[in-house]
Amino acid sequence: MAEQRRQTGTAQGTGGAECAGSAEGTDSAQGTGGAECAGSAEGTDSAQGTGGAEGARGEGDRGGRGGDGPDGQGAVGRWASGEPGGLPAPEELERAWGELVATARRTVADGLVVGTSGNVSVRVGDTVLVTPTGVPYDRLAPADACGVDLDGRQVLGSLVPTSELPMHLAVYRATGARAVVHTHAVHTTAVSTLVTELPLIHYMAAALGGPVRVAPYATYGTEELAENMLSALRDRTACLLQNHGTLAHGSTLDQAYDRTAQLEWMCRVWLTASALPGRTPTLLTEEQVAEVGRRLRGYGQP
Repeated sequence: MAEQRRQTGTAQGTGGAECAGSAEGTDSAQGTGGAECAGSAEGTDSAQGTGGAEGARGEGDRGGRGGDGPDGQGAVGRWASGEPGGLPAPEELERAWGELVATARRTVADGLVVGTSGNVSVRVGDTVLVTPTGVPYDRLAPADACGVDLDGRQVLGSLVPTSELPMHLAVYRATGARAVVHTHAVHTTAVSTLVTELPLIHYMAAALGGPVRVAPYATYGTEELAENMLSALRDRTACLLQNHGTLAHGSTLDQAYDRTAQLEWMCRVWLTASALPGRTPTLLTEEQVAEVGRRLRGYGQP
């Protein structure tokens, strides 16, 4: 999809310094400070499952407003009343939903998506909160909370979950990730049409587990897309989706977002360097990137 040109704030903000995470993937940044963005040794995760996507209009044309039940309670309030059982505490869900909505709005503000394209999710226990399909992020309220279990059964809210839900669930089933961010950022999407793997233009590829692969194109919402994504995501915390966008995961929403922004920045650097007539960018070796990965394990504050 066509994106607006506001992505430069995110790219520069997250890639402008030695930004990284810890071995446990607990470090993250705010994405605009040029410091501790992205990164961890969590790049050993892989994913398995089925896929889905959002289509040309973002999340498609399903869904609508919803959220409040006959009793007038919001979605999380209905959980508090005991239906269904075995779910996280309402206050925990409300906090997580608020963070999810803030992250989704950030993807729009930073130019990583346009309109309702892309999607965000966060895992709370065995419940996955996820952005609903076709609803602008600035309209999302507490009553719009949308949640499913790890089998995809809706346990919260009346809004239809994102059509990318199978891809999100695949990551949670196969990794220790607690958050997933999928975007259609300009530079990452452009690079996904040119190569099968992002050239090692910068050592921060180590923060994503190594060279970032491009998953071959498949129609959104298909099993083929999920399989391609999972293969590209093996031992990595982010991948490109050919002619589509990106997917990144992390131990927190901030970390998943920062990895997304870091990847967009690296793609922008490579495209910029490659565009100079008569010049070929120098690239790092996998050994050099692996050494950075080892150093990043001790990065940040204790």
